[in-house]
Amino acid sequence: MAISRYTFTQKILGRTAIATSKMSRRIYNGVLSGDIPFSTHVIKEGQRLDHIAGNAYGSSDLWWVIAAASGIGWGLQIPEGTVVRIPDNISAVLEFAR
Repeated sequence: MAISRYTFTQKILGRTAIATSKMSRRIYNGVLSGDIPFSTHVIKEGQRLDHIAGNAYGSSDLWWVIAAASGIGWGLQIPEGTVVRIPDNISAVLEFAR
C-alpha cells in the first residue's frame, strides 16, 4: 500500500488537519539542497504525474511526491515541456518529509 499525502496530519483548533503544505515544502527543499537525489523528466504532450509516478514507483498514488519535488502544485495535468524532478528513493523521501 502506498503512503498517502494525507498520512501526516495534525490537530488545529481541535480538528484534524492535513499537513501537506509542510510536507511538500520539506520535500521541495530537500530536492533543492541535494539531500534528496532525483532525476529529471521533460513532460510530453498527454503525460500526467500519476502515470509517471506509476512507472517510477509502481504506484500512481505517489504523484504528489513528484509534484512536491518539482514545486508545481497539486495538478495532475501539467503543460508539455515542464521539467519535473522525480526523487530516486521514495522511502527516503517519505522519511525525510516527516
